[in-house]
Amino acid sequence: MADSLLIRAPSYMSLAIAALHGEQPISRATSFVAVHEGEHYLVTNWHVVTGRSPYDGKPLSKEAAVPDALAVLHVIAGHELAWEWQTEPLYDNDGEPLWWEHPNHGRRVDVVALPLTQTAGVELHAYDATNPGPSIVFGPSDGASIIGFPFGLTGGGALGIWVQGTVATEPQIEYDDLPCFLVDSMTRPGQSGSPVIVYRTNGYVTEGGNIGNNGIPGRRFVGIYSGRVNEKSDLGFVWKSSALIEILGAKKRGPIPRLD
Repeated sequence: MADSLLIRAPSYMSLAIAALHGEQPISRATSFVAVHEGEHYLVTNWHVVTGRSPYDGKPLSKEAAVPDALAVLHVIAGHELAWEWQTEPLYDNDGEPLWWEHPNHGRRVDVVALPLTQTAGVELHAYDATNPGPSIVFGPSDGASIIGFPFGLTGGGALGIWVQGTVATEPQIEYDDLPCFLVDSMTRPGQSGSPVIVYRTNGYVTEGGNIGNNGIPGRRFVGIYSGRVNEKSDLGFVWKSSALIEILGAKKRGPIPRLD
């Protein structure tokens, strides 16, 4: 598939996932593929792969079930608008996590990268955090798109749903001394792990002062959504693309998740 006037690439670059305990799904979320040094990784949130709160390590499920694998709904190679489930393990034979966490902040940065192993027969459409697209200028009051699967819903087939948000804090500044900024958006369960992009169809200005229009949409990957600051607020966390670069560069496995 290619980006066209009919189907825009970010719609199929977001991948629906289910966190599995044994063969039982215990939660639904969003993920995407990232490429780094020629290798492909599944990116989502720490709380998705662990089933635990990144603040205190407590299980998020009322039954205290935590996942041991992820089911990923991939695009089938050579088939337009067709998908199939593949299952990725979360732990090795010794019970150690297979995902990579942030090398300095660990689970406080609610993002992980899981090396993909089950890719036979699937077509990977990846974001490249080191080459995120044109450096479109964006800041507070500007729009950003969160593309995922609220309530497990899809935009037809397994296409992601575009939910709009407004950048709420200065993206150049670290919020709470962490590599993230806030977005104001009415997100819902299932959107955790969604890629966040700045997408402009009617022209844009880059950080170098250049003007982009030419009738070609501009797309900049800016981060990963992980949920709201609390249940009463529409403010949510966007972990910067720079945090993902640090995770992919360090290749540091996380510890076995536990309560604090």
